[in-house]
Amino acid sequence: MAESHSPSGRVTFGDADARADQMDQAIDQWLSELVDAVDEARASEQFQRWLDVQSRFHDYSHRNTLLITLQCPEATKVAGYRTWQDEFDRQVQDGESAIWIWAPLISPQCPDCGNSPSYHDDSDCAYDETPPDEWREGVVGFKPVPVFDISQTEGEPLPELETDATGEADELLAGLLAAADELGVTVDVVRTNAWSHGDADGVCRHVDDTPHIQVQEADPAAVAGTLLHEYAHALLHDPADTADREARELEAEAVAYVVGHHFGVEMDGSALYLAAWSEDDADRLLRRCERIRTTSTTLIDGIAAQRDPIDHE
Repeated sequence: MAESHSPSGRVTFGDADARADQMDQAIDQWLSELVDAVDEARASEQFQRWLDVQSRFHDYSHRNTLLITLQCPEATKVAGYRTWQDEFDRQVQDGESAIWIWAPLISPQCPDCGNSPSYHDDSDCAYDETPPDEWREGVVGFKPVPVFDISQTEGEPLPELETDATGEADELLAGLLAAADELGVTVDVVRTNAWSHGDADGVCRHVDDTPHIQVQEADPAAVAGTLLHEYAHALLHDPADTADREARELEAEAVAYVVGHHFGVEMDGSALYLAAWSEDDADRLLRRCERIRTTSTTLIDGIAAQRDPIDHE
């Protein structure tokens, strides 16, 4: 058994000695179940639940947001036990179960094999040009660490951040338009009477290797949603690749959903039907999750930099 389930049906990792293996196995099981049920509505609901978590934790890896989804899908802000105490003057309540995620192990790395000094000594790597105390530090592995959601704590309220989501579509649209140069695209919002692309709300073409996006004029929420979708195409997809169109549309829609939700703008999840990925195995599905996370993070950071340029210089 990869993990145990609490009375609420959520995954828990209680065995300290086997926890790392259980965490990996839980992700594998989630992917396997998604692949098996990809043509069913419950798979799309399960996937959308992860997208909701990813929208709140955009700077976390896709593996960590999957783990949070499996353990505490309603989580909004997580931190370690001492961090809640020391930095936020809050206390984890008695009886709360930790949420387990992966944290990087930082160590000097062998420039050749990439191992830490202890693993390097036990490996077949013959690198000896510089001593370990001159090696640069890097990520040499990951370890399970416990965190807790704010809902599991009590104490002082958190300070409100100016960059928190406002839920205003016109602000999101302004940030999207301002971020175009940084994201390497050009954008035109075209009046309805001049629109020449039929029923499409937006298109992404490449002109001299630069993505050029056109969207049809509409209310701010609709234009913002279309722009997010087309930005995702521009960042994710090779214009020469015309295969798997439905699969690529679903990736773009997932990115738009994550970014919109991150900024508090309600996005329609009706297009997140996973049948377009019915040919995927678990490994390919995991790669799609990583692509969605990476692209969403790029867009979120680009928009946030325009909305609050001082904090992002």
